[in-house]
Amino acid sequence: GRIGRLVTRIMMEDDDIKLNAINAGSATTDYMAYQYKYDTIHGIAKGTVEIDGDFLILNGEKIQTSRCRDPKEVGWGALGADYVCESTGVFLTKESAQSILDGGAKKVIYSAPAKDDS
Repeated sequence: GRIGRLVTRIMMEDDDIKLNAINAGSATTDYMAYQYKYDTIHGIAKGTVEIDGDFLILNGEKIQTSRCRDPKEVGWGALGADYVCESTGVFLTKESAQSILDGGAKKVIYSAPAKDDS
């Protein structure tokens, strides 16, 4: 969604941050690339956007993409993801976000208010 794309844009502008993977539910890599490059509200993204199979190549950086409904299946740890930005609005409790941690992430950052005390 839009929040995930904006987080991606911000991350791509910071040389100190490495974006390892994007999980976009059912979106194809072609669709992810188009939506990233052309946002109807925020305009055209800076830099280059290319596709190589299941990888997005943003400004020359190769980023693994996946389309998993269950975040545990993404394999965040194997992808080297320490932090995962949860921007679906679905996993906003400690219990539901645990599936992201079970997938290997070290921390989960919510883009919306938590629905419990997490």
